[in-house]
Amino acid sequence: MTLPIGFDDVVAAHERIADLVHQTPVLTSRTADERSGATMLFKAENLQRTGAFKFRGACNALRQFDDAQRQRGVIAYSSGNHAQAIALAARLLQIPATIVMPQDAPASKLAATRGYGAEVVIYDRYSQSREEIGAQLAEERGMTLIPPFDHPHIMAGQGTTALELLREVGGLDVLVVCLGGGGLLSGCATVARHLQPACRVIGVEPEAGNDVQRSLQQGRIVHIDVPRTIADGAQTKAPSERTFAVMRRRVDEVVTVSDEALVRTMRFFAGRMKMVVEPTGCLAAAAVLEGTVAARGKRVGVVISGGNVDLDRFASLLGGSEPTP
Repeated sequence: MTLPIGFDDVVAAHERIADLVHQTPVLTSRTADERSGATMLFKAENLQRTGAFKFRGACNALRQFDDAQRQRGVIAYSSGNHAQAIALAARLLQIPATIVMPQDAPASKLAATRGYGAEVVIYDRYSQSREEIGAQLAEERGMTLIPPFDHPHIMAGQGTTALELLREVGGLDVLVVCLGGGGLLSGCATVARHLQPACRVIGVEPEAGNDVQRSLQQGRIVHIDVPRTIADGAQTKAPSERTFAVMRRRVDEVVTVSDEALVRTMRFFAGRMKMVVEPTGCLAAAAVLEGTVAARGKRVGVVISGGNVDLDRFASLLGGSEPTP
């Protein structure tokens, strides 16, 4: 079976978007190393433009639009980070954008998406299908639909995260990646398998949303209800055929962490590394810091996927005043 993306696609994406995206820093923490027993190398995509890795895939997809697509515009659906990424990439490339977003998306993400100039269409994630709404609007308006993870250009663009990391730090024993629909993990695993075949690639989901873990265990795509988790960027119901095919071949394991572990990791990033990281962005780091991933004595690459969280909510989570879903 031919997989939807290969290493060359990621390299081409990196060259295509280099003038638009930030090459984010790789950060270290002595406290994190002491706690995990590993050498942890954090790829800080919370410092990416729009505050998340999603900007990479959005730029790669929109840069490949033809003239007709550019004129008619792009439509996307997202809980927030893909929304902002598509909105800003479209603004920079002068492409009209419409984004379908859930009514309970963080206010900061809604405001930022509108601030980048996109039209926002609101829906209820628990009773309506964003896929159906997006497809209907795309047909009615003649726009090109770019989903948050089920697209080879998105997957290849997200893989540039690992390409930069591995080129900068060299050999890794383990690469740990936040996991929602699998676009980021698919792209990163593609890079790791090519550059460092012995590197173990692990995806991390929230406990309440382990659709990919269950899918890999059963050898087929498993659909779940919308997960109730503070990791709003990982509230996916199932991987796509494309991402599942790549993860099945190139990912070694998928593990989960609790919402409580995500809060503890948010607190670690804020207190020790002086960074705001959203709950979803903490998934990979939490798995290592909490001991879910065996890392002692190893060099471990950890993707921090994003930092977009309302400051009031951030404060309430860290202060322990907000109950988990």
